[in-house]
Amino acid sequence: MKEEIKKITEEELTTVKEHQSKLQRVLMDLGALEAQKVQVTEAYKEFNTALQGIKTDLEKKYGSVNINLEDGSYEEIEQAKPSEK
Repeated sequence: MKEEIKKITEEELTTVKEHQSKLQRVLMDLGALEAQKVQVTEAYKEFNTALQGIKTDLEKKYGSVNINLEDGSYEEIEQAKPSEK
């Protein structure tokens, strides 16, 4: 005697397939976003390193200063003097 194959309805199967497909798309999107995050993080590190180099060069040239990023003017930073005893 042959066993009867049990099945869910076509509508249920369609719903499961649609949700599985949507889940796969979301996982692919997450993977793409993660790859993009790595690229952006690396770019951040590169720009930050470059900026630190620029700051070091400017400090060698002008000393310790606060630079106004609007117009390029700067003010010297007064160093704290050791207290006299």
